[in-house]
Amino acid sequence: MNRGELIKVLSEKYNLDPQFAADFVIHFFDSIKQALNDGGRVELRGFGSFAVKNYESYTGRNPKTGIQVEVKPKKLPFFRPGRDLKEYLNRK
Repeated sequence: MNRGELIKVLSEKYNLDPQFAADFVIHFFDSIKQALNDGGRVELRGFGSFAVKNYESYTGRNPKTGIQVEVKPKKLPFFRPGRDLKEYLNRK
C-alpha cells in the first residue's frame, strides 16, 4: 500500500473528503519525521516504534575499485515492530 492508496482507503471508509484525508495523512507523516528529526522517538502502541540511530564516520572500501573511502557520519531511521503487529502477522 502506498500513500495514495492509504488516502483512498481512509476517505472511503470514513466518508471523508479526499483532500482532507490527504492533508491528514501528509500531516501525520510530517509529524513523525519532525519528531525524529528533533531527536525524539515515536511510539504507536500495538504497531511499533520509530527511532533514529546515529552512526559515526568510518573508513569503508569501494567494492568495485577496492579504494578506501571515508564515510561521513549519518543518521538512519529505525523501526521496531510492536508485539501486537508481530502476533497479527504470525497468527495461524
